[in-house]
Amino acid sequence: MDSGEIARPKIPAFEQTEINWDKLDKTKLYVVGAGLFSGVTVALYPASVIKTRMQVASKDAAQNNAFAAIRNILKVDGIPGLYRGFGTVITGAVPVRIIFLTSLETTKAASLKLVEPFKLSEPVKAAIANGVAGMAASLCSQAVFVPIDVVSQRLMVQGYSGYANYNGGLDVARKILKSDGIRGLYRGFGLSVMTYSPSSAVWWASYGSSQRIIWRLLGHCNETETVPSQWNIMCVQATGGIVAGVVAACITTPLDTIKTRLQVMDSKQRQTVRQVVKRLIVEDGWKGFYRGLGPRFFSMSAWGTTMIVTYEYLKRICFKSEEV
Repeated sequence: MDSGEIARPKIPAFEQTEINWDKLDKTKLYVVGAGLFSGVTVALYPASVIKTRMQVASKDAAQNNAFAAIRNILKVDGIPGLYRGFGTVITGAVPVRIIFLTSLETTKAASLKLVEPFKLSEPVKAAIANGVAGMAASLCSQAVFVPIDVVSQRLMVQGYSGYANYNGGLDVARKILKSDGIRGLYRGFGLSVMTYSPSSAVWWASYGSSQRIIWRLLGHCNETETVPSQWNIMCVQATGGIVAGVVAACITTPLDTIKTRLQVMDSKQRQTVRQVVKRLIVEDGWKGFYRGLGPRFFSMSAWGTTMIVTYEYLKRICFKSEEV
C-alpha cells in the first residue's frame, strides 16, 4: 500500500451488511415500506386464513389438513374466501409496521451498546440484541394490532362451523363494542402478548444469530475488505428467515391456537383459557395445540423470509450516504 493511502479498517462481512437506524431516510423508509409490505401481505394472507380455520375447526369438521381447508374455502367462497378480513388487516398494517420497525431498530441499537462490554461471541450478541428488540417491538405494536386481529379473525371464520356472519370489519367492531365494550376488541390481549412477544423475540434472535453462523460457515467470519455480493447477502438473509420461522412456529403455535379460539368466540360462547385448553385436549389430545402448525410454519417462514429480504432491501435503498 502506498504511504499516501489511508488504511481502511477491516470489518467482518456481516457487519458490512448491517445498516444502522441513524443512517436511514425515515420518510422514504415508511412510504416505500408501506407499499412493499402491502404487496407481501397480499401474497401471504391466505395462509393466515387457512391457519385460523384449522385452529377453530370442531372435532367433526372434515378439515384434517391444510389442503382440505383450502378445498372447503374455495368450494364455498371461491378465491375471495382466502382473503376474508383482508381489508381490515391492510388498513391497520401501516401504523402497526411503523410502530414495530421504529421500536425494533431503536431498541436493537441500544441493546447492542449494552452488550458490547461483555466478551460474547457475535452470534450470542446478535441473538440477545435482536431478541430484546423483537420483544420490545411486539409489545409496543400490540395495542394497535390486537383489535385488528380480533376483527379480522371474526371475518375469517364467519359463517363457518356455527360462527356469526358480518357485513365487513366495521360491523364486526360495532357488534363487539355493543356486546362487550372496548375490552371485547382486546379479547385475548394477554395471550397475544404471550404469543407474539416471545414469537417475535425468538424469530429475531434466531435470525440475528443464524446470520452470523451462516457467514462464518461461508468463511466470512474473519475481518475482510471484501463486501459480499448482493446475491450472497440476500441468500444468507433468506436462509436466516427460514431458520427463524421454523424455530418460532414450533415454540409458539400452542399459545396461538388458544388465543385464536378465544378471539373468535362471541359473548354467548365465551370460555376461559382453562376451558379452551380442556376442550382441545378432549377433542384431539395434546396434538390439538398444534392445529394449523403446517400453515403457521409456512406463513412464518414464507412471511419471515420475504419480509426480511424486503426489509433489508428497503434499508439499502433508504440508506443516507454521507456527503463529503
